[in-house]
Amino acid sequence: MDVQLKYGSGKITISIPPRAEVTLLEPARVPPLAELEASLAQALDRPRGCPSLDELLRSRRPRTIAVVVPDETRPAPLREILPPLVRRLERGLGPRAEGGLTVFVGGGLHPPADAQALARILPAEVLDRFPVIAHDARRAPFRDYGKTRRGTPVRIHEAFAAAELKIVIGQVDPHQFVGFTGGAKGVVIGLGSPETIEKNHSLMAEPHAWVGLLEENPVRQDLDEAGRRIGIDFAVNFVLDADRRAVALEAGLPEEVLRRLAGVCARVYGVGLREKFDIVVASCGGYPKDICLYQAQKGLNLASQALKPGGHILLLAASPQGVGDDIYFDYVSQFTSPEEVIRDFQAGGFRMGAHKAYLFGRTLVNYDVAVCSELDPGILRTCHLRAADPTRVLAEWVEALPGTPRVAIIPNANTTYFYPA
Repeated sequence: MDVQLKYGSGKITISIPPRAEVTLLEPARVPPLAELEASLAQALDRPRGCPSLDELLRSRRPRTIAVVVPDETRPAPLREILPPLVRRLERGLGPRAEGGLTVFVGGGLHPPADAQALARILPAEVLDRFPVIAHDARRAPFRDYGKTRRGTPVRIHEAFAAAELKIVIGQVDPHQFVGFTGGAKGVVIGLGSPETIEKNHSLMAEPHAWVGLLEENPVRQDLDEAGRRIGIDFAVNFVLDADRRAVALEAGLPEEVLRRLAGVCARVYGVGLREKFDIVVASCGGYPKDICLYQAQKGLNLASQALKPGGHILLLAASPQGVGDDIYFDYVSQFTSPEEVIRDFQAGGFRMGAHKAYLFGRTLVNYDVAVCSELDPGILRTCHLRAADPTRVLAEWVEALPGTPRVAIIPNANTTYFYPA
């Protein structure tokens, strides 16, 4: 049986031996929004938990507005929604529009977007007309908002903090330990300081820091508290399907928008399982989900939830931008096995970048993992990963298993998550 799966900007064909029983585990098919711009206009006019955007502009009369959007590791229909949103903001600013609107690209600890990346992220009519700041977490000035109840220092980009109206745009997507992305995350993490990001992410080891959990999730609760401290005025969030089409869009207060869309996201990407599988073939979902190995780890983690103990995972992750994080690579290079990584990380405490090696390690010690990517096999070995030809390794695994091996195909592993049916 041949299967085509997304791989980088294209697709890859893999062959499953005929002796295997194959099951496709994919997101639910839901109709996309018929008119995205019309849906945006309706959401801006009838937001969740606050007055309409026009009313906010009339009552607040802001002289400065800051809009933050995600970097290119997070797919977003910015070419469709950003221009009409900016036109609405310009009308609200009126004579104050000149120099009053700044667009931020929030990448957290990712390298700041360069000119080429900005051209890929932002529509020309926005990029060419307004000041754009690509967040650089290691060099930016920050404003301090104190600490959350869990001890996270809330420090975000000073220029965003100084704006009189603060708007965040982002996707609500399943996340391996935040529960769901979206809401305040685009500001708290996207424009946060290294200390903010590290402390918040260190909560991933606490109970209930799990994909698909919202209200009980400590990482998510911490993000939301930080967002309230900052005073984010307005969020525009959306849910995308596996083909990156918007299936839902909401605007309003970040937490209200997040709650509304998390339910939609769960219906699209949550998959119930009655029994786990012997082998999982997991495509991250193509670009930008597999833009680098660092991002592809999410797909490996979520795919492992569909696997029997000791089972096999084939991860398809083109990784055209390489490993994706020097801190992660330098850290994992010090050790000869994932067991060593886990022991050192647990002994030394949470460290950003190093945490990715720990997350990889948690999967590698429990399952047999092979990776198909554009990365050099030696680089993968340094990361304790095995490069493999997909068809060959699947034939080896099926041949070694008794009876009829059960194989799961996961076409969108970075976003599909599993729960007992």
